Amino acid sequence: MDLRTAVYNAARDGKLPLLQKLLGGRSREELDELTGEVAGGGTPLLIAARHGHLAVVEYLVDRCGASVEAGGAVHFDGETIEGAPPLWAAAAAGHLPVVRSLLRRGASVNRTTRTNSTPLRAACFDGHLDVVRYLVGEHQADLEVANRHGHTCLMISCYKGHGDIARYLLERGAQVNRRSAKGNTALHDCAESGSLEILQLLLGRHARMERDGYGMTPLLAASVTGHTNIVEYLIEPQPRAPQEEEAAAPGEPPAERCCPASLEAAVEALELLGATYVDKKRDLLGALRHWRRALELRQRGGALLPRPEPAPRVPAYGYSREASSPEELDALIRDPDAMRTQALLVRERILGPAHPDTSYYIRYRGAVYADAGDFARCLRLWKYALDMQLRHLEPLSPMTASSLLSFAELFAYVLQDRGAAAAGPRGGAGARIGVADLLGVLAKGVREVERAQQLAREPGDAAPLGKALAVLLHLLDLLEQLACAPGQEHAKRQAVYRLLRAAPRGRHGFTPLHMAVDRDTTHVGRYPVGRFPSLPVLRLLLACGADPDSRDFDNNTPLHVAARNGCPAAMRVLVEAGAHMDATNAFGKAACELLDARLLATGAVQPFQHVTLQCLAARALGRAKLPYKGRLPEDLEAFVELH
Repeated sequence: MDLRTAVYNAARDGKLPLLQKLLGGRSREELDELTGEVAGGGTPLLIAARHGHLAVVEYLVDRCGASVEAGGAVHFDGETIEGAPPLWAAAAAGHLPVVRSLLRRGASVNRTTRTNSTPLRAACFDGHLDVVRYLVGEHQADLEVANRHGHTCLMISCYKGHGDIARYLLERGAQVNRRSAKGNTALHDCAESGSLEILQLLLGRHARMERDGYGMTPLLAASVTGHTNIVEYLIEPQPRAPQEEEAAAPGEPPAERCCPASLEAAVEALELLGATYVDKKRDLLGALRHWRRALELRQRGGALLPRPEPAPRVPAYGYSREASSPEELDALIRDPDAMRTQALLVRERILGPAHPDTSYYIRYRGAVYADAGDFARCLRLWKYALDMQLRHLEPLSPMTASSLLSFAELFAYVLQDRGAAAAGPRGGAGARIGVADLLGVLAKGVREVERAQQLAREPGDAAPLGKALAVLLHLLDLLEQLACAPGQEHAKRQAVYRLLRAAPRGRHGFTPLHMAVDRDTTHVGRYPVGRFPSLPVLRLLLACGADPDSRDFDNNTPLHVAARNGCPAAMRVLVEAGAHMDATNAFGKAACELLDARLLATGAVQPFQHVTLQCLAARALGRAKLPYKGRLPEDLEAFVELH
């Protein structure tokens, strides 16, 4: 253990005498070095504040000159918070004495993490009322600083069910109708968490029933999350709650509170609540009860409240339609499968195809069928959900990427298990999953990558694109295990050509060819799909025009990556395709220099058999640093640059 780690561990454990021994008598430069960030990203002061070691905090600041503002990485509830200042960590953990001490020593009360979370928001998240009162009452912490998603302190206290903090923030002037980046308000957060008491408090403060970016009201949000108490409260007229009485304007009579939901809103809320009872609570009788009540409300007073015109029947739903009479509802209870399809129909009508829950529960239902061995039905639902996501979600959204991965995992399972499944009940369904299914998903995945590349205006996070590329390579690996008809082979190669033409790059600037020879491509999800490096995928990419000398951000060619992954067979395929064995990366290393010495000694790769006199001349010219640019033809200049 090095000295810096020892200092960090002593601060974490609150061992002040050991810390004094380790840091005593050090120069300013040494103290700055030892109280800086360790490999994990945190500082001794940050970790001491997180664990509430007041004496250690004050020693590090007063005697060692540790910065009270230096941010770092700190762990809470299994998550890593990046860029957290010590005050944030102390507030999040509820250590009021440390909070007081840091503020007295100059810490900024509104300093944020990388996600723009303030110490006040951290205290609100975990319900530390004493810290909240101190930050706001004594140091005027800003109530309205929102995190990167636009969520305020009031919103998070409502979502976490901390009514005492929500009340205090409202008393201090928190904006009750503030909206997040996706348009939700504190009322939405109460509805999602089931905090009826806080919801009543907000309504007493004139909170409005707004729609968020998905068109969801707090009432619908309560239905989606299955909080029946919130739904009942919002759809039925009833006397003012004590919280609303308390928050009402002086002299306002305690009259009956009018129902804030229209008849149509109440009906949709009950219908959606029924769908939630089916898929989330697995309570079919409860779902039927809510659907019956919704039907009764539609017919209240003899005036029928019609549904919107029915959409065209969907093959993925077995061409089913929604029940529209008491008799049809009663018939559903005899067919649980029809009840589950009814829930999908209701959810898609009310939430719409752009809402994440719509496609999520379609995929969930498909997964249930897959677990039962009905792969054909699973595929129909998953394809329908994927098409919905491709039409309505942003390119390469996490949900779309998850759908593509699910297809790859399902295909891998069925194809690997086909021999055993053919003799059992899964055989008929499993046998119908083949080349056409894989090609269809592959084509849709390639179109999604093309769409992402076309809309990308500036370099962003490469992780989503890298994950999508990995899934597509796994699909190709599975396809290469199957016999394709001539037309299918053409469609496969056409999809690969389009993928290469889009020129996507994953992490480290990897092209699909780099990823095909990288063992990390194997780890794409929780379940095994294929193994990489994959020679079949490598050969397919090269046959469709992939550049064997393409470079990543460190100027590595696929040959370098294959060498680093200890795959001489992939190196031979690349060299046969024209890759230059002596091409160097940004660190001046050729591929054979990255290959394990034991593999090189076996003769599995013969680097000198693939080095020409022209290659040696180009490398000598580059090493001599002679001024060749502008004096050679362009193609020769490029050749020298390669080496």
